Amino acid sequence: MRFLILFVLLLLINLGFPLVGQAMPGVSANNAILIEQSTGRVLFEKNSNEQANIASITKIMTAIIAIESGKMDDMAKTSRKAIYTEGSSIYLEQGEKMKLEDLVYGLMLRSGNDAAIAIAEHVGGSEEGFVFLMNEKAQWLGMTNSHFDNPHGLDSDTHFSSAYDMAILMRYAMENNMFKKITATESFKSDNRSYAWQNKNKLLTQFYEYCTGGKTGYTKMTGRTLVSSAEKDGMELIAVTLDAPDDWRDHTSMFEWGFDNYNMESISEEGSVKYRIDENNQTVNGYLRNHILYPLTTKESTLLSVKNYLLTDQNIEDHEKIGKTVFFLDNKQILETTIFKEPPIKKEGHFGKQLKSVFLKTLGLR
Repeated sequence: MRFLILFVLLLLINLGFPLVGQAMPGVSANNAILIEQSTGRVLFEKNSNEQANIASITKIMTAIIAIESGKMDDMAKTSRKAIYTEGSSIYLEQGEKMKLEDLVYGLMLRSGNDAAIAIAEHVGGSEEGFVFLMNEKAQWLGMTNSHFDNPHGLDSDTHFSSAYDMAILMRYAMENNMFKKITATESFKSDNRSYAWQNKNKLLTQFYEYCTGGKTGYTKMTGRTLVSSAEKDGMELIAVTLDAPDDWRDHTSMFEWGFDNYNMESISEEGSVKYRIDENNQTVNGYLRNHILYPLTTKESTLLSVKNYLLTDQNIEDHEKIGKTVFFLDNKQILETTIFKEPPIKKEGHFGKQLKSVFLKTLGLR
């Protein structure tokens, strides 16, 4: 009897205070993935390389191409084709001219399919021209399970991606400051409108305080799709779910599991390092130019090992790069970094060059 009471008490304690690092997150999604932003390390996945319909998370690709086009200050004219595009809309009028930047806000916050066509026609010359750019970008990013037929994500037999590919895309897009600003915006008012657009991403606006952005998607055939990002304690994560009836909860549980189980550990410091290059204890000075952080669990931190590969002492002085440091986790290579002979040469900034030029002209030396 006493043993039974003790067992029940222990069970109640574990239910109330679950141990960190136990079960993987359960998700409703058919396809899901969680990655760390800076390294791209996959922390959790479920059918992540399976091709599937993606709906409006397509617009992440549309947005980043528009931003990188250098035309964000252009005024784009709305065509008849744009205003008659079915689905979600920012209610553009035929012939209306709107700043491309505002169209991207309408695309990302309100998921405007009319905005997607207006952007595509202005940046790509036509919808077909823009779709060509989308597929070229996907290929360049290594999105091997993706093909785009349109800039908005309405269902098509040959319009698809995978959870992993969409994580690659979001990771790339989040390196762009303009994209990062737009996807994190909760409300935006265009000069063309008397009212503000509210972001449909409730993970950002209501449900998860650490959310930093993302894009929602839905069609009846595809179901709910969601890409989101979150940051906590110096770690940035990206989550993707496809065909997920309970996507808000899926993303929250994945993020919390990731933040609870992983920490960004310093595995290499920038600076000079002395290396032994032979059995006679002959040494050479090297320089690591990067401070490397990597997401690791507490257990994984004990399984990390490092090997240095250096050029021979006969030719080491003739090279800028004298070797590499390779990092292994449980004897599996995870990344490598170059060992340089010297620190990087600091380049003069644009202002510094201008100041130097003015100074030399003043002295009559230029």
